[in-house]
Amino acid sequence: MSNIPETGRTPRVTIRLIAIQVLVFSLMLTLGGRLWYLQIRNGEEYAEKAAGNHVQQVVQPAVRGAILDARGVPLADNETRLVVSASRTELMKMDDGGKAVLTRLADVLGMTYKEVSEKIRLCNAETPQPCWNGSPYQPIPITDEATTQQALQIRERQEDFPGITAEPTAVRRYPAPYGAKTSQVLGYLSPVTDEEIEQTKDGDSPLLSSDQVGRSGLERQYDSALRGDAGVTRYRVDNLGRVIGEAESDEAEPGSSLVTSIDARVQAIAEKELAAAMKEARKVYDDNTGRNYEADAGAVVVMEAKTGRVVAMASLPDYDPNVWVGGISAKDYAALTGKKSNYPLLNRSIQGLAAPGSIFKVIPTAAAVKAGYDFNGRYNCSSSYSIGGQVFKNFESQNHGMIDLGRALEVSCDTVYYALAHQEWKKDGGLDPKKEPNDWFYKTAHEFGLGKLTGIDLPNEVTGRVPDRQWKQDYWELNKDSWCKYGKKDGDYVEKIAYENCLEGNKLRAGDSVNYSIGQGDTLVTPIQMATIYAALSNGGTLYEPTVGKAIVSPDGKEIKEIKPKKKARLPMDDKTLRQTDKALEGVATRGTAAWRFADTGWPQDKIPMHAKTGTAEVYGKQTTSWFATYTDEYAIVMTISQGGTGSGASGPAVRNIYDALYGVDDEGKVHPDRALLPEPQKELPKVNSDGTIEAQRQKGFNP
Repeated sequence: MSNIPETGRTPRVTIRLIAIQVLVFSLMLTLGGRLWYLQIRNGEEYAEKAAGNHVQQVVQPAVRGAILDARGVPLADNETRLVVSASRTELMKMDDGGKAVLTRLADVLGMTYKEVSEKIRLCNAETPQPCWNGSPYQPIPITDEATTQQALQIRERQEDFPGITAEPTAVRRYPAPYGAKTSQVLGYLSPVTDEEIEQTKDGDSPLLSSDQVGRSGLERQYDSALRGDAGVTRYRVDNLGRVIGEAESDEAEPGSSLVTSIDARVQAIAEKELAAAMKEARKVYDDNTGRNYEADAGAVVVMEAKTGRVVAMASLPDYDPNVWVGGISAKDYAALTGKKSNYPLLNRSIQGLAAPGSIFKVIPTAAAVKAGYDFNGRYNCSSSYSIGGQVFKNFESQNHGMIDLGRALEVSCDTVYYALAHQEWKKDGGLDPKKEPNDWFYKTAHEFGLGKLTGIDLPNEVTGRVPDRQWKQDYWELNKDSWCKYGKKDGDYVEKIAYENCLEGNKLRAGDSVNYSIGQGDTLVTPIQMATIYAALSNGGTLYEPTVGKAIVSPDGKEIKEIKPKKKARLPMDDKTLRQTDKALEGVATRGTAAWRFADTGWPQDKIPMHAKTGTAEVYGKQTTSWFATYTDEYAIVMTISQGGTGSGASGPAVRNIYDALYGVDDEGKVHPDRALLPEPQKELPKVNSDGTIEAQRQKGFNP
């Protein structure tokens, strides 16, 4: 029992009670102040925010801008179709997941339940096409080919089709004027994903769940300009979802139109001639492989020499961009992405990689002059060149004796370049290079723009490859373990190569240098890179960033933003070497390896000076790749055909036919200005009317 008196506790209890009373009073005062702040001071603001919790948004998609050729002819535009869509959100609220509704819908549309249900299932890694890769909360298109009768049935029997809409909608269209698909250049659209909506929500052009976005080509490159801004109407609704008033409305803003440098007529001819060249190549027997050439893919680029603008760009195999409109079928998707179809989605003009063969020789020619060799010096064009017992043959083992570098270009003499490259390799130290080797042949290729992007305004361009010392080292480190594992000293050819690469695959060998000097070995380029180079040879040495877009025109036509040609660099050649090279390439067309495609068949050289270079690139395990690079004062044209044979043999006739159409040249070599499609590049933009429409200059009766 405690000895402290009971009266001693009273002061402590009193203090505690007072403290509690102060605390309670403080809390009540704070709570009261907070209520005053929320209900009186900022009451109106929070009332509006609360009302926002009962606002429903109705999105009106913007009409996408057109893509036009240089004369205003539509390459991609819109047409109004009756689109039947399903709200997956509404269907999932039903007891059967909307199966009954979709079954009735399928019956009206003449489809099966399976076809309709597959349209609204969501895409993931395991789900095959068709499926929906857009937001699950937006209406999902079932078909954009509904008839008026089908649409009326759905709208008049809305109680049978909850969650289903049938509305006239602007749908993307790719009209292919004159038969020009322009497939890979245009690209295609598909629905926006939730991830894209999240990524762009704080940007200048946020995406909405109803948006379609460009996935490749110009549709992707200029998506923000073409897409426009969707309209949003916000309605106040009560707790039962009934509309009690309109909160605010933002009208849809149509997208801008893109005028390109493509000429649909030239594009149609380029596509036609490339296809015809590949078809003819497949009729030719290949002595090396014992079968006809496969000619499995090809590309051609027609470029304005003085600006770098692309007039035509074709790639085969191609596809119809319209297959993506309204959702792509499983069959079409498989055809576009499967190995059997050889990947038609690839734009081989900017993504097709191959050894360039002899069209590359303008680069080692410039490199040799930079290294101190005289352009007009005498060099032995023997039938073969030996290095340590290994024999490197001239094409068809021809022997032209002592010639200069200009003549070496004309007859495409391999052994002249073998010897030059070998001498420079030895000067740089051979297998044990000096500390800072000159590497003229490799550095010059980089200066020509190889091994990096040209900067063309199309997505997914690839860089190609210059197999210099750094690349050799990087490649060896990446593959050394595999080479050492499978290489055999006494194995077959592939095993022996692997064995050698295991030991010294990081070293630049003499054989590497001589193969590289004629555009063989590990060198890889794209047609657009070579077109840019040959255009620069034509215009006096300026390398341009190639462009397809020419101007962006606002919907009302009041704002026109021209896309100006952009100079990128100068060719690493002095004026004298440039003139000498130009003269040699003219000689290729008049008396060299391309003469049988031009001078010998009546080309009007005196009126339209032609310059050319042929190329036939050997690829291990495949048939030879055909290359043909050419230019006049106005244009550069480069064509390539994979497994197509020789340059002038497979690609030559097609390139000649394109020039004939451009300049109006007949079979006898006479020039007819009235027949010429585009003797000079199109400089002016098409006429923009006061209402914003753009006039199309169509050529009646034109048939490529």
